[in-house]
Amino acid sequence: MSLALDSDPSELQRLADELAEFSDQQSWQPEMSFKINLVLEEIVMNIISHGRIADGSAIEVTVTSNEDTVSVKVADSGIPFDPLINAPQAEITGSVQQRPVGGLGIHLVRTMMDEISYQREENKNLLTMSAQKG
Repeated sequence: MSLALDSDPSELQRLADELAEFSDQQSWQPEMSFKINLVLEEIVMNIISHGRIADGSAIEVTVTSNEDTVSVKVADSGIPFDPLINAPQAEITGSVQQRPVGGLGIHLVRTMMDEISYQREENKNLLTMSAQKG
């Protein structure tokens, strides 16, 4: 599955719809569909909100699936940003009211995915993730 998304929050619904169709075709378990959808929603929304993508530039999402693994690639032409290094550390202790804002999204992604890597290639951020089936 490959999609080119505009830098607009309304594109999240199109992403979810396309992903649901793809996951049905690939016979994913509901837990895998939920996981990949949640991770992509978090990553894409962060790019839309903070990436400073130029008008007309797309957020490129590619999802592949084989017998054992679901792999996800997200590329954008926004400002260089490695979420594995530059995202704030999530504060996961204490009350919600006392926690600083930021970092929970990438914490969620790290928790849900088995492998994550970042590269800056051809003036694009490239986040690659994978999750094992079963």
